[in-house]
Amino acid sequence: MMKKKMKIFNIFYDKTFFKFIITGIINTFVGAGIMFAFYNLFHCSYWLSSIMNYVIGSIVSFLLNKYWTFKSNLFSIKEVIYFIINIAVCFIIAYGAAKPFAMYLLSDYSVKVQENVAMFIGMVIFTLLNYLSQRFIVFKKA
Repeated sequence: MMKKKMKIFNIFYDKTFFKFIITGIINTFVGAGIMFAFYNLFHCSYWLSSIMNYVIGSIVSFLLNKYWTFKSNLFSIKEVIYFIINIAVCFIIAYGAAKPFAMYLLSDYSVKVQENVAMFIGMVIFTLLNYLSQRFIVFKKA
């Protein structure tokens, strides 16, 4: 049992996870700024605003994670396709779960508050799912 706990701990306690977090901080400033600006300044929908976050953030993420975090120097169309599928699946799961959860949890608050909180929760869920899938599927070492 202890070995299993250590194995899970080691997945998140290595230099790739910390590099991924630094990349994520950069993406968070860029993507979240775009997402909240689209939603609050340009009055776009929840879905369009959060999608714009991940379209732009994903380009930055792909380049930084590929070459810096996971040191994958070979260009492969398979890698690009896996990355795009990964982002889409993580997005649908994270934001699809976050919105109903926030709406239920904050049912006494305005839709604006519910959706802003849902976008934040979606970011957290997305980050965890995205790290695991990029590390073990998209940029997996041979």
